[in-house]
Amino acid sequence: MNQSLTDDEHAKAREAIMIHVRKVVPYALMVAVASGLYLITQVFGKIEDSGMSYFQILLSIKAFLASWLGFRGINQKLFKINPWVFKSHLFPFSFVVIIILLSQFMYI
Repeated sequence: MNQSLTDDEHAKAREAIMIHVRKVVPYALMVAVASGLYLITQVFGKIEDSGMSYFQILLSIKAFLASWLGFRGINQKLFKINPWVFKSHLFPFSFVVIIILLSQFMYI
């Protein structure tokens, strides 16, 4: 898009797309968190007497991180409450990266 438009046209086109992205993405993330909370009840399994399995431990960590992200997103989007701590996008982004890495290690 940047190759065929001038800098001014590119900025306007990008902002027009971002208006729609800002409306859709937060709600899509809320649906993802809600479905994740439901799915954890389906796949977590029974905790044996010897303790949680490797899979259950990693799934618990992922669920905690995702719940934090969901709580933060719902507060921002629905209740217009800005985060009190960690106002930059770096901290939530790092949670997403950690969740992806944990997903890779879950089945080892």
